[in-house]
Amino acid sequence: MNARSEITEKYLQLYQANIGRIEKSSPAFINSFRSEAIQKFEQLGIPTRKNEAYRYTDLEIFFKHEFKNIFVPGKSDYLKAERFRCDITDLDAHGVVLVNGFYPSITEKMRQLPGGAWIGSLKEAFVRFKDIVENHYGKYAKSESDGLIHLNTAMASDGVFVYVPEGSNLDKPVQVVNIVDSEDDIFNQHRNLIVIGENAVFTVIICDHTLSPNKFLTNAVTEIYVGPHARFNIIRVQNEHNNACKITHTFIHQEKGSYASSNNITLHGGLVRNSTYHFLGGRGAETKSLGLFLTDKWQHIDNFVNVDHASPDCTSNQLFKGVLDDMATGAFNGRIYVAPDAQNTNAYQRNNNILLTEDAKMDTKPQLEIYADNVKCSHGATVGQLDEDALFYLQSRGIDQREAKLMLMFGFAHEVIQNIEVEPLRERIDSLVMQRLRGELSRCASCMVKCG
Repeated sequence: MNARSEITEKYLQLYQANIGRIEKSSPAFINSFRSEAIQKFEQLGIPTRKNEAYRYTDLEIFFKHEFKNIFVPGKSDYLKAERFRCDITDLDAHGVVLVNGFYPSITEKMRQLPGGAWIGSLKEAFVRFKDIVENHYGKYAKSESDGLIHLNTAMASDGVFVYVPEGSNLDKPVQVVNIVDSEDDIFNQHRNLIVIGENAVFTVIICDHTLSPNKFLTNAVTEIYVGPHARFNIIRVQNEHNNACKITHTFIHQEKGSYASSNNITLHGGLVRNSTYHFLGGRGAETKSLGLFLTDKWQHIDNFVNVDHASPDCTSNQLFKGVLDDMATGAFNGRIYVAPDAQNTNAYQRNNNILLTEDAKMDTKPQLEIYADNVKCSHGATVGQLDEDALFYLQSRGIDQREAKLMLMFGFAHEVIQNIEVEPLRERIDSLVMQRLRGELSRCASCMVKCG
């Protein structure tokens, strides 16, 4: 048995040792997915570089580590959630804090927000919104190549549930803060479900933080349904330390005439892998998939995007950018698939990256797979240095070289940031990005962790 298969076997044993506890605290419907999911995981295993989607990312260093696993939250987890405060003071949002993947309180009921939306734990949602959960849970998070998605289905026991009824328009966004905090090295998984009704408007901000310096591994899955003519935005801000590995899988299923945008802003993290799947399942749907990452030292950031044009008259735009310093590495793998019936498709993809040192490395792989005749599709990727002509121009106007470089890098990054529709968050991200580019500590919240 080779080292890779030994790692897969390790997580199969973890499942067998804990499935009793997991099923005991979960609804029978969610448990009904676990057996098939673990069989799929056994077939696929932990992804290796032989998997084309993970060709540039090696997960072994984290998955072979011995973690403590938390399947039932403790009282201290809830106290940490209550004490946490986000320092974006002007961000007027409905907030909820998860600690190590668990909702603040297992006794808290579903909460209705102004505008008609409901938010609560996935467990509680099955009690109050049983039909909605059964109609959507496990329907979109599917993969024939990524075993980590099936591992999450097999073992995750809780997460956030959001339901936005037909025609609802929230007065402000929902902010979900994911805290990872433990005195032990831990592996955690959470599962989220967001359902947006017809003609509804909803924005969610997800902030990922680590508050203690231990080694952490997170494998998260989020399923999102966007109903006909609904409008949805998801913004993820990642700011974790160098000992953290964050793996996210986000599935966005859109119906006719709907709009959805996804924006991943990665400010800091040891190893980050964001996979975003957009399914345009109704005529006239539109989606934007955006991302920005800033890396230094030996950090590695990987963005994987799959846009499936399954219906006619749909539009998609991808824009991903990276700034890599020191020995940092990055990867972008973007795929556009246009089905035979998806006529009048407009699909665009762009990936641009700046390397600040000779030791930094970026791998990029744009892909087009087109089976329809009447389409407009394009893709492009660049990996290079700062524009020397632009740098010379700024210096000739009396700006010193360091400030000129900062101005160019900030302008490069802001093209992604400007797509954030929540103004206080957009301004705060601008500030954090500038701090990060200056090499300053840019934690989003008070934190004992020094990212050295």
